[in-house]
Amino acid sequence: MNKFAKIILATTFGLSSVLVSATEPTFTFTTLAGTPSNTIKNVDGIGSAAQFYSPHGLAMDSSGNIYIADSFNHTIRKVNSTGVVSTLAGSPGQQGFADGIGSEARFTEPWAVVVDSSGNVFVSDTNNNRIRKITPEGVVTTLAGGGSQGSSDGSGTAARFNEPHGIGIDSSGNLYVADFGNNTIRKVTPTGMVSTLAGSAGSEGNTDGQGTAARFKALQFLTVDSTGDIYVSQSADKNIRKITAAGLVTTFASGAATFGDPRGLVADGTGNIYVADSLKNVIHKVTRSGTVSLLAGNSAKPGSSDGTTSSALFNEPIGVAINNITGTLYVTDSANNTIREISNGSVSTLAGLAGRTSSVDGIGAAARFEDPYALALDGAGNVFVADATDHSIRKITPDGNVTTFAGKGGSFGSDDGSGAAARFKSPLGIAADTAGNVYVADTGNYTIRKITSDGVVTTFAGSAGQRGFTDGNGTAARFSNPYGVSVDGSGNLYVIESTGVVRKITPTGVVTTLAGGSGSGLVDATGTAARFRVPFDIAVDGAGNLYVSDHGNHAVRKITPAGIVTTLAGSGIAGNSNGSGRAASFKFPSGIVADNSGNVYLADTDNQRIRLITPEGVVSNFAGSGSLGSADDVGTSATFFNPKDVALDASGNMYIADRGNHTIRKGSLSSSGGTTTTPTDSSDCLFNWAEANYASVLFPPAKSLEADFGPFHYRYRYYTGSHSYLATSSDGNFYYLGPNDVKPVNLGKKSGWLSNAACS
Repeated sequence: MNKFAKIILATTFGLSSVLVSATEPTFTFTTLAGTPSNTIKNVDGIGSAAQFYSPHGLAMDSSGNIYIADSFNHTIRKVNSTGVVSTLAGSPGQQGFADGIGSEARFTEPWAVVVDSSGNVFVSDTNNNRIRKITPEGVVTTLAGGGSQGSSDGSGTAARFNEPHGIGIDSSGNLYVADFGNNTIRKVTPTGMVSTLAGSAGSEGNTDGQGTAARFKALQFLTVDSTGDIYVSQSADKNIRKITAAGLVTTFASGAATFGDPRGLVADGTGNIYVADSLKNVIHKVTRSGTVSLLAGNSAKPGSSDGTTSSALFNEPIGVAINNITGTLYVTDSANNTIREISNGSVSTLAGLAGRTSSVDGIGAAARFEDPYALALDGAGNVFVADATDHSIRKITPDGNVTTFAGKGGSFGSDDGSGAAARFKSPLGIAADTAGNVYVADTGNYTIRKITSDGVVTTFAGSAGQRGFTDGNGTAARFSNPYGVSVDGSGNLYVIESTGVVRKITPTGVVTTLAGGSGSGLVDATGTAARFRVPFDIAVDGAGNLYVSDHGNHAVRKITPAGIVTTLAGSGIAGNSNGSGRAASFKFPSGIVADNSGNVYLADTDNQRIRLITPEGVVSNFAGSGSLGSADDVGTSATFFNPKDVALDASGNMYIADRGNHTIRKGSLSSSGGTTTTPTDSSDCLFNWAEANYASVLFPPAKSLEADFGPFHYRYRYYTGSHSYLATSSDGNFYYLGPNDVKPVNLGKKSGWLSNAACS
């Protein structure tokens, strides 16, 4: 996520006073490395020949067919009773919304599925805010939800959901939905009539009670037992809640000591509940009385091993389904991209192959990325990429040559070592310092890793597999889900944890807590009294201010060196509005970068844009049209697919981890237009020529100035008519700085331009 080379456009070019009033610069975006929508993870076949991409929920019909929400492939997959995997609906890698037959349909990160007695499959189409229906023949229609976020009850597409997650079904064909963004349990009748059964939209908590008096938070998966009782998992409070058909909510099973991150749920015929714990990498069994026991997996060690239930290993299991005739459980082992089977005391792999990777080293479009999540740049212009589900760190040289810098594609672990001998687990943040060291938020290991310029990996802070919250020195410290990491000019690291805490690590490895504390919210305050909600990334500017992409609050927060936390921009509610401060809105922003003048660039992931935020908190669209795509173009004409991170280099170029396209995009400063024809011979020849060919917006009046711009020395001439700047340089070229330019435009060597004294 954040990076050292977030270099300071205005100050780097010595014109901060001029640029404040200038029109923002225009960037032309190209694809530096990778191929858009590259994925080989939606492969149909038998057993290990099949491939999945972060499978989430799954369900079984009465004939023994299994249906899977293959979330990152945006498809619904089917495994028949003989083990053959096929694609029932959707098109691999094609995110969007469309009803239709089979591959004509489109989904956007479907979360969960359930099957009725007639073999119809119902899907919580999370990022489309809809509930979809698929007939056994593959005909996809929309049962409920109008697409836009909301909480309205009503019929069919008149109803509104806000990122629906889990889905369950009762014996009468009524659906129940864990409406994540609304913190409510919704009911959908077979005809599509939507009502709110429990919880109150816009209110969160962990309160038992009747109907709308109850409170939920971070709802995940849902199941309905044979008596009609509903069970739902909550990741924030690490518990399982029970809701009767009449809407009475109680806490069924709870405790951080018991659950790490409870996700998928399924009930058997006798009322036992099985829980997929994605953080502890295990499957729990909960009896009807609420007694929890370990069924399979090892909470101390993620992996992909088959074997007895006590020796088998999982890696972030998410979904679980059951064959109530045989008692066999099926698990979506999401980080392994496999479907696992638990039967008669043993675990086996039904479909998919753990450790398979689609990452490929190469130059430009020949390279492949598995899951480009975060970026950093060193002083030499090399781009480092945290390839999250590939569990590797990739390096891109300025000429686009991609290599694996550290780790081994598809293999996870926590080993220190050199290059390919090292192992990572789901690295989600990355930064680089002035000495060429790279720092990694190794999220799945709960550690911060350091990689020297020679590729030697060590554990800088935290201890692999030891999740917690402890300040201390080096490996004595503990982290809980470190996401973003940034480094300042003095070598101090700043780490943002998704739990809402900002940590500081000195160059010697001493870890302290700067801001945030237990509990979540949008609370401005000093230090640990402040609150965040699932923050994703952190950046630092030249003055030592920190900026946090507060993902769950749809906001950008600022932390001064004194520890004062304020909201720079964002309303706290998902949206896509420009404006000042809290009048602006974002939708699940991710990566963030700041320059030394306090300008912030934000990867507004779900809005498919890069947003610019001035030091005063004024938000505008900087890049991306807002539509899904992979088009290389200028500024807001370019298109992205879930851009996850953003970085700047010393020359002012912008780099974007375009996660959904599996590419790294580069934005280069564009000139403000015009041609390089020789100017007319007049007393103001250069300035008249510049005004005619370039100027379109006026700078405020200012006096002539001289500035040292890195490798060149410019003597600026100021022309009061156009408020433009033109310069001769020690390299013999002419340069022009127009109102849309941050970087001077090289006009080349123009013979004869110095013949008139006014042009010198």
